[in-house]
Amino acid sequence: MGKKQDKTNVMRILDREKIDYQYFQYDNSKLNAQEVASALGQEAGKVFKTLVTVGKSKQNYVFMVPGDMELDLKKGAYVTGEKSIEMLPQKELLPLTGYIHGGCSPIGMKKRFKTFINKTALNYDIIYFSAGKVGYQVALPFNSLKKVIDVIPADIVKDK
Repeated sequence: MGKKQDKTNVMRILDREKIDYQYFQYDNSKLNAQEVASALGQEAGKVFKTLVTVGKSKQNYVFMVPGDMELDLKKGAYVTGEKSIEMLPQKELLPLTGYIHGGCSPIGMKKRFKTFINKTALNYDIIYFSAGKVGYQVALPFNSLKKVIDVIPADIVKDK
């Protein structure tokens, strides 16, 4: 009997919702999104990193940012309606989301948070993001992602 495919929680959620996706495994020593994009043979703009922030109000927000770009905290605060936001301290990520740094996915967090994706996601047929475990990625169309989580396209990155 063959070895059963390792399924992450993200993949189980996508399967349960009958969402088609591709899944990829890569050398998990690659931690930044640009290295992951290279390992997948994709341009960094298609590979999104998932960032968790906390607002002045103590509300948490999730941002999906292309691998070759950086979250603009001022733009992030603007789209959330917060006075300011900051990155969630790394030690708080696992207790809040259930995910570790480098394996954080917008799907399957312990709680649902308001989630924004950079508007460039709309330029691609398929986008890539963490499957909820370091070394695992899923790829699917933006419209499929919208069926699983409420995600809002917005201008959230620093200008180049």
